[in-house]
Amino acid sequence: MTDNAKPADPDAVLDPARALIPSVQRVNETRVARGFWPKIRRTAARIPFADQALSVWFAARDPETPAAAKGLMLGALAYFVMPIDAIPDVFAGIGFTDDAAVIATMIAMLGANIKRRHLDAAAEALERLKSD
Repeated sequence: MTDNAKPADPDAVLDPARALIPSVQRVNETRVARGFWPKIRRTAARIPFADQALSVWFAARDPETPAAAKGLMLGALAYFVMPIDAIPDVFAGIGFTDDAAVIATMIAMLGANIKRRHLDAAAEALERLKSD
């Protein structure tokens, strides 16, 4: 590349992560689509943040949620779904603390994107899961 050559996407130079977001988001979307409901079904009765995880899931699936917020939401949900993380979920009592921290941090940053309809859908889903 010569000194006169310009990058294809000048914004990617300012924010290198921006160039990766679409591919990372697709990976996270796939991971969440496959793993979220099986994991939340297994764990909803045991984790105190199930309603928050569900509200994030509903917000991430909402077409009105901005793409950047969806990307971060999907990243947090993908972390929750992954079988191997900072503190493995098999450790009783502490296994989900890292997952809860990731979800709580995401909500602190993007809570304005989680609307009443997402909270209501999460509450309904949680009731169904607990009654199963």
